Amino acid sequence: MSKTLLIIALTLLAGCARLDYYVQAVGGHLKVMGAAHPIEEILQNPATDPALKKKLENAHAIREFASRELALPDNDSYRTYADLGRPFAVWNVFAAPEFSVEPEKWCMVFVGCVGYRGYYDRAEAERYAAELRRSGLDAYVGGVSAYSTLGYFSDPVLNTFLRFGDTESARTIFHELAHQLLFVDGDTVFNESFAATVESEGLRRWFAHNGNPDQQQAFAAQQQRKAQFVQLVDSYRTRLRALYAVQQPAEEMRRAKGEVVADMKRAYALMKENWGGDARYDRWFEQDLNNAKIASLGMYTQLVPAFEALLEKEGRDLPRFYSRATELARLPKAGRLAALSDAGESVSVIKSAQAE
Repeated sequence: MSKTLLIIALTLLAGCARLDYYVQAVGGHLKVMGAAHPIEEILQNPATDPALKKKLENAHAIREFASRELALPDNDSYRTYADLGRPFAVWNVFAAPEFSVEPEKWCMVFVGCVGYRGYYDRAEAERYAAELRRSGLDAYVGGVSAYSTLGYFSDPVLNTFLRFGDTESARTIFHELAHQLLFVDGDTVFNESFAATVESEGLRRWFAHNGNPDQQQAFAAQQQRKAQFVQLVDSYRTRLRALYAVQQPAEEMRRAKGEVVADMKRAYALMKENWGGDARYDRWFEQDLNNAKIASLGMYTQLVPAFEALLEKEGRDLPRFYSRATELARLPKAGRLAALSDAGESVSVIKSAQAE
C-alpha cells in the first residue's frame, strides 16, 4: 500500500466522505510530516531559540521515559519537531441528533467507524459543522493538539502541544504512544479510555521520577478536578438520555433540554467555587454546549474508571496491564465491556458504553 493510501486509512480523521475531504486529509498530513525536523539537529543548532531548546530537551527526556519506564513503543515517533504555525494540529467535528447524546459516526474500511471527522483547516471544519446544523444535528468543533498515525508514520512533536508546557507534552506523548501500542478498529471509547488511563499513570510516574513536590501536588489537584468535571458532565448526559427516551412534542423536548443544560451550568459554577475559582473548564461550558459536545467527552473518558480498575487489578504493572487490555481487544465489543465490568466498573457505565 502506498504512503498516500496509508495516510487516508490511518490518519484517524477520515470517514465516508467526498473526494475533497480525503484530499484535505492527505494534503494536511503531508504538510505536517514535511515540516518535521530531527530534534537533535535543532538542539545542536546555535541559532535555536533558548526557550524552544529547553522545551525540546524536556520533550526528549519525556520521550525516553515513555519507552524506558512505561514500556511504550520505542520507535522514531516524537523524535522530530514541527512548527505548524497554528494553535491546533486538526479541528474535529462532532455531531449528535437534536434529541440524543449518541454521537454520529463516520466509517472507514481500515479503522472502522469513529465519532468525529477531522480537518486541518478550521474554516473547513466550521463549514462542515454548519452543514450538519442545517440538517438538524447538534454540532461541535474542537481543536486537537495532536493525533496518532498508529506507528505507520513517525509522528512529530508539535508546537500545538509544546506551547502548553511540559505536563501537556508528557500527557500527549504518553497518550499517542498508547494508541500505537493498542488500537481497536471502530471502538473509539475503548481506544481513548485506554490511552487516557496510560496517560494518567504515565504522568503520575513522571512526576514521581522528577521528584518535584509542587508539580506532583498540582497534578493531583488537576486530576481530581478533571474527574469531578467528567463525573458532572456524565451525570447530566445520563439525565439527557433519560429525557430523550420519553416521547414528547419537539417544542417540549427543546424546552426541557434547555433546562437540563442550564442546570448543568449552574452545577459547574457551584463546583468551581469549591476549586477556589479555577476556571479551566469555563470555555467548555460557554461555547456550543449541546448534545454533540456532551457526547464527545464521553468518547474520551467513559471507560477510564474500568481501565483504572483493571490496572489496579494487575498490580499497576504496565506490561501486564497492556497484555490484559490486548486480550480484551481481541474480544467482540460486548465481551470487552463485560470483562471490564468484571474488573470492577459499575454496570451502569458499561451499559452506557455498550449502547454506543
